[in-house]
This record gives sequence, structure tokens and C-alpha cells, in this order.
Amino acid sequence: MTNTTVITVEALINVQESKAWELWTNPKHIVHWNAASDDWHTTKATNDLQIGGRFSSTMAAKDGSFSFDFSGIYTNIQLHQTIAYTMDDDRKATITFTKKGDQTFISISFDAETENPIEMQQGGWQAILNNFKAYAERNG
Repeated sequence: MTNTTVITVEALINVQESKAWELWTNPKHIVHWNAASDDWHTTKATNDLQIGGRFSSTMAAKDGSFSFDFSGIYTNIQLHQTIAYTMDDDRKATITFTKKGDQTFISISFDAETENPIEMQQGGWQAILNNFKAYAERNG
């Protein structure tokens, strides 16, 4: 077995954790923030937020040149606190929501994949989290 690199991205969101949780987990919101850059978007999202439940987001280049599904199965859910899942390629991820007064600190740790540089993966996931922060603060 090879050693897996774990990448962590973080952001402090200026909304309460219950609102951050709702915006993070509700497909009607996911399609508005789940992209790493302005030339990408999420065209469809489904979310069965329970242990053993599946999630899926179809992420696509706005020019139609490429799309892929990001999906997996939930392994741990603690309301307003933790979401853990296994992606379809068997990598693991954990998201924590920590109350900081009227703000929420979100930390995402995930197993790196082997096809892209660590810095690219970290940058992409951080960009998605930054998009979430901007969306949440506009809609919180």
C-alpha cells in the first residue's frame, strides 16, 4: 500500500454553522457555488445526506468542452459538525464545521489523487471553498 497524501483547505465563513451547513448540503445551493473557476459550473447536484447515502455533482466547463461527475458515499454525518465520505475512486474526505461566534470555520481534508500535482489539487479545492464562502456570505 502506498502512503496517501492528505490535503487540507480551510476558510472562515461569516454565517452561523446551521446556515453554512444548509448552503453546503442542499443541491439547490450546491449548483451555485461548486466550481473552481468562473469558466466552470455545476449543472446538476443530488445529495442523500445520511450514512450510506450518495451524493453527486456534475461539474462542467461552460464552453461544453469537458464535464465529469464528482460523487461518493457518506460514511459519517454529525449534524452541523462533520461530513465524511468516500469518493467513487476510494479516496476519503472529511469536512468539519466549527462554530466561531457568529462565524463558521470549515476545514476539508481529502486524500490526494495521483494524476495532478498536489498544489493544483489544493488550489482547486481551495477555490471551490472560496466560492462557497462568497456565496454563503451573499445568501446567509
